[in-house]
Amino acid sequence: MEDIILYERQGNIGKITLNKPEQRNTIDIHVLKKLIGYFKQSAENGDVCVIYAANGKHFTVGADLKYGYDLLTNKERLAEAIEFLESWQILTRAMLAHPGIIIVGYHGWVIGGGFEHTLICDLKIAATDTRIMLPEVGVGLFFSNASTKLLPRIVGETRAKQIMLLGNEISAEEALNIGLINQVCKPEGLNRILKKTANMIVSRGHLALQYTKKFINENQDLSIESVLARESIAMITTGQSEELKKRLEKFVKKE
Repeated sequence: MEDIILYERQGNIGKITLNKPEQRNTIDIHVLKKLIGYFKQSAENGDVCVIYAANGKHFTVGADLKYGYDLLTNKERLAEAIEFLESWQILTRAMLAHPGIIIVGYHGWVIGGGFEHTLICDLKIAATDTRIMLPEVGVGLFFSNASTKLLPRIVGETRAKQIMLLGNEISAEEALNIGLINQVCKPEGLNRILKKTANMIVSRGHLALQYTKKFINENQDLSIESVLARESIAMITTGQSEELKKRLEKFVKKE
């Protein structure tokens, strides 16, 4: 049986891939557990950058609805239903805790929780055929993966309410225009752009990358004085690192 999730490493770059192309990469509890495990493993391996991608025509159409319906209507599977719902949140915690930079590459449909769990990714690149939609309210469900905080932070409250309340389809071009993604490329160039971006990331100061991700994620909820104090510590710490000394030495000798 083929693995539903793939994880591989090349140098400082890890790659996690959804691998259920025939099922449009639907997500059930087994997929969530695999993703949680691989993101934790990637962090333990010290991956400086992680490419999060998907095989097949679509990134993911989100939760497996037949599976979800059975969980919610079968009282004997109540414990599994609760575990399934909570696993979405655990996945976001695992991705947030990863010290490396996570780059997601969208293509085809990216629906519901299949999109919401990627909001925590640090960089988002989409092929031109990408279509994003959050249909939860339309069927009476609710959102996951801290999306009610992350989406307004990314696109603003007004736009987030429109996306979540109306559930309209969002094209790659519109997603770029509203700041929901960082870059659009041709479908055939997506893998190349993801690799190029990952290589660019790992060429930078690794400790500085960690601080940048951590502070942007955390500092929005702190006072300016607290942020200034945290930045001072980070400046001193990176300034004393051997990595910085080696990089500055190369720069000075080059000059």
